[in-house]
Parts: sequence; structure tokens; C-alpha cells
Amino acid sequence: MTSKVKSWWQPPALRIGEENRIERHATWLELFYDLIFVAVIAEMAHNLNQDVSPSGFLGFIMLFTPLWWSWVSSTLYSTRFDTDDPLHRFLTGIQMFCIAMFAVNVHDGLGESSAGFAFSYALVRILNVIEYQRALRHIAIARKLTVKFVISFGIVGAIWLMSALVPMPLRFVLWFLASSVDFATPLLIGELSVQFAPHTSHLPERFGLFIIIVLGQSIIGVVNGVVQQQWDILLILSLACGISIAFSLWWIYFDNLGGSAIESARACSRRLWAYQLWLYMHLPLAIGLTATGVGIEKVISKASSLVLPEAERWLICSAVAICLLALGIINFTGLIASNQPRRCKFRIGYRFGSAALIIILAIAGTNLASIELIGIIAVVCATQIVLELRNVIVSSH
Repeated sequence: MTSKVKSWWQPPALRIGEENRIERHATWLELFYDLIFVAVIAEMAHNLNQDVSPSGFLGFIMLFTPLWWSWVSSTLYSTRFDTDDPLHRFLTGIQMFCIAMFAVNVHDGLGESSAGFAFSYALVRILNVIEYQRALRHIAIARKLTVKFVISFGIVGAIWLMSALVPMPLRFVLWFLASSVDFATPLLIGELSVQFAPHTSHLPERFGLFIIIVLGQSIIGVVNGVVQQQWDILLILSLACGISIAFSLWWIYFDNLGGSAIESARACSRRLWAYQLWLYMHLPLAIGLTATGVGIEKVISKASSLVLPEAERWLICSAVAICLLALGIINFTGLIASNQPRRCKFRIGYRFGSAALIIILAIAGTNLASIELIGIIAVVCATQIVLELRNVIVSSH
């Protein structure tokens, strides 16, 4: 028993070399870790549901962004260095506790509980520093990379900790400064991102799992919108349209999910921008999908024959448009590695054109009943699938 326990204690190891290019999947710990984000995202969606005004949406983005970067940082570490030893499990467990503190403080995250929210994120970044310090100590070849992460996360953690101790609005100024460092970190790493490119099967799978979590908010929105309403044909149609929107966005994302942007960066350092753009675009996609769930709930919960309030119409239209724009740019990053560039260009055109159409709908749809609005959005999203299938049929002949 003792020898078995000792064998568990393994230092971090580089897991992206040639011998580690085999298919790799998320560990049970990573899947368990993702569960805590389900709770936090649900709380954030609830906040947005309470205030769908432009200021409410901006506040939602301010709280969602650090949550996203905390997940990304943990995922990038795991795809490169995770050995799933007891110490890594222990540190992950503490991170889960900190993310749970996020959930507790999100309710008034821009008000009275903003200090608690800032303190929670500071703790997450401190734990990231500890993990990268382990990698720094044990993996000499990756020392340049790990040093940059230690410095960056140390700076971010210190700023967030400082922000918890100062009054508002200075607190939010520090948040903006810390978020700027977070956003800049993948860019500052530069060529090291190519030398230590993430695992081409593990990282896309991890991002896909996070997208599944935020897509779940659309399903929750459908259910919440239907609860305690009297069933009639219009409600059933609204329910079908809500499910159709979520299903369509799932289809067009996962049909094009892969590691082509990572492979392109690994093959040619001049294509590093494609991988970086792929990574960054998942943030607006996650924001858009979460907001789409809230928007669907708002539409379905209203009497289907009534016109939606302007703020709610803009919420669902803007959220779906953000999703389609982000998906179009993600598709664009795969264009450079595609052996069917013409098909990819059409796909990107579909995404951007549909996003523009939905924004026009937000502007001109002031007199549309809620069932008409959600029906048109559902048709626009479903058309993406039809065009995808048409491209497959054409390219196969």
C-alpha cells in the first residue's frame, strides 16, 4: 500500500511531446472540476435575467470574463503539465472552493460582494502560481514558459487582491487593469506557444465541454420559460423554437471542433495568430451562449402573442448574433488548415450574414410578437445546418 501511494506522487511532466501526441481525453478530475462552473454560470445567468438592460449585460460580461480566464488557465496548465498526482488534485480541490466562492459572491458581484468576488479570483491566481512554480521546478525545458506564467499570474493575483482592499470605483479600475494583463498573457508568450503548443485532441475537447456547460443554460432557459404556463399551441411552438436554437448552435460548433488551429501553429510559427484567435473567440462565444439561454427564457415566459420589451428583444438578438460572429471567426481560424477552403469560406459567410440578419431583426422587429421573433431566429439558425449539409453533399460529388 505504501509503495502504491508513493508512486502517486509525481512531479509535473511535459505532456505535449511527440510521444504524447496520441488521442487524449479529459480526466475524471477535470470533469468534476467543470461541475463547479455549472453552478457559477447558473448564478450569472440568474443575475442577467434580473437585469437585461445594456448596463446589466455589461455587468454580466465584467463578472463572466474573470471566471472564463480562471477556467482557461487551469485547462492550459492541465493540457501541458498535468500528471493527476495527489498534490495536483489537492490544489484543484482548493480551486474548486475558490470558484464556489465566486458563485456565492456573484449575486451582487458589482456591489456589496465585489470585494469577496475579487478576493476569490485573487486566490485562484495564487493557486495558478503555485502550480506553475511546480512545473518551473521540475521541467527545465519549459522554464521560459512557466516563468512568464508565474510572473503574469502573480501580477494579476496581486492586483485583484489589492482591488478587494480599495473602495469603488477604484476597485473596478484595478479589475480592468488586471483583466488587461490576463488578455495580454497569451500574446506575450509568443513563440513559446508554438514550442509548447497545447495538446491537439485534449484542448479542443476541454473547450467543447465548457461550451456544453453554457449551452445547458439554453435548455434551462427553455424549461424555466415553460414552467407554470398554460399549455397551448403557441407555447409548444415557442418551446420547439428554443430547443431548435440551442440544437443548431450545438451542431455548427461541434461539427467544426478540432485542433486544426493548434496544428497550424505547430507547423508554422507565422500561423500562431490562428491558434490565439481560436482561443480568444471562445470567450464571446461562451458569453453569447449563456445570454442566449436567458433570452430564450424571457421570450418563452412571455405570452406568445405579445410584443417583447425592447431590452429583451435586443438581448436575445444580440446574444445569438454574438454566437454566430464568434463561430464565424472560429471557422476562419480553421480555414488556413483546411483542404476545402471554398467550403470554409462559404461557412464563414453564412455565419456573418446570419449575424447581420439577426441584428437587423433587433432593429426592425419592434412590432413582432414573441413567437414570431423566436421563430425567425430559429429558422435563421436552422438554415446554418441546412447549408452545412448542402455543402457536404456538393463536396462529395
